Amino acid sequence: MGTSPKVDGCAPIHVFASSKSWIEGNATLQLQQVAGLPGVQSVAAMPDLHPGKYGPVGCAVLADRIHPQLVGSDIGCGMGLFELDIAARKLRLDQLADRLHALDQPWDGVTDSVLADVGLSTTTFDASLGSIGGGNHFCEFQAIEEILAPDTAAQAGFDRDRAYVLVHSGSRGLGFSILERILLNGPVALDPAGEEGGAYMAAHDHAVQWARLNRRIIAERAAAAARADLRPVNDLAHNMVEREHNAGGDVMALHRKGAAASDRGLVPVPGSRGTLSYLVEPLPAMRTEALASLAHGAGRKYDRGSMHGRVRVKKPDVARLERNPYGGIVVCGDRGLLAEEAPEAYKSIERVIADLVEFGLARVVATFRPLVTFKKAQSNVAAGGARREKSWKEDRR
Repeated sequence: MGTSPKVDGCAPIHVFASSKSWIEGNATLQLQQVAGLPGVQSVAAMPDLHPGKYGPVGCAVLADRIHPQLVGSDIGCGMGLFELDIAARKLRLDQLADRLHALDQPWDGVTDSVLADVGLSTTTFDASLGSIGGGNHFCEFQAIEEILAPDTAAQAGFDRDRAYVLVHSGSRGLGFSILERILLNGPVALDPAGEEGGAYMAAHDHAVQWARLNRRIIAERAAAAARADLRPVNDLAHNMVEREHNAGGDVMALHRKGAAASDRGLVPVPGSRGTLSYLVEPLPAMRTEALASLAHGAGRKYDRGSMHGRVRVKKPDVARLERNPYGGIVVCGDRGLLAEEAPEAYKSIERVIADLVEFGLARVVATFRPLVTFKKAQSNVAAGGARREKSWKEDRR
């Protein structure tokens, strides 16, 4: 672990990545800039670290002030894992992929009632409830590939024959509006015990709860497409800030940007849409240095713009990109997004997990293989279904 002492007013940085892990230089530079922000006490960087807009993605930051820009615009973005009461082998993947197109349509639930049930007031963004959004967000049907910690898996109630749904989404336009409003005059540092800090936290906490509800509704819509009911396994935000007290009783702010909390149960750590996802059990040994945080995924290796030159999206290439190595289906009707989110855009999830294990942050409980990954509906459902059926037959030859 590379740890830098406090030098020239910069906080110490704890890096939980081995020399085998690839971390872009700009991410390291951003890490150093964050360590020099007012009031920052400690920084923990995970092996999925990569550059972001306001600071690196894949880190946790402890400070005596709130830095909203470190949380970013997708407040409450996170991962929700759900178990379905249907066997994975019973899923008809081609039919399921077509039914999932409904996720691009507005949710038809009673928004006001659902919000009231979880204690949330209405906002002008509530029409987006139940929607995934763009970028690296997804809804994925999965099956257990291997259980490596049987006792822990049994304690969590896992059934290796069941199908699972992993949802990655956030607060949609709600979180963006909060950050946009507070950064009107540039980056700010708020007193967590002050009036402005309290106002930001109230809006932030609303967005975190909204995002959690959003993931649950997406999972319920996906379960309905599979004609199944679901059981929540765990839901963890990885873009958030929490207020806590230090040993002296002072109010501190623990920011997580692309980092999952490691003190709230099992943590899903997905790879790209062409790799296995991992479920890990956090370990307490290095929790203090790691700021009670873990990696939230593989992390990007190449930025979105460069992927358009790295991945072809002609018709034959699209057929390849709409499959995964496990025989599963990728639903993404936007060719640009298909290129930006190609498996090649991401770091090795195996290397990320190996670092978490080697540094004593976590142990692997189970791996999951992707069955159907939904990103965005095809522009023509019928044509999309035909293309998938054709590519399925070709791949089976």
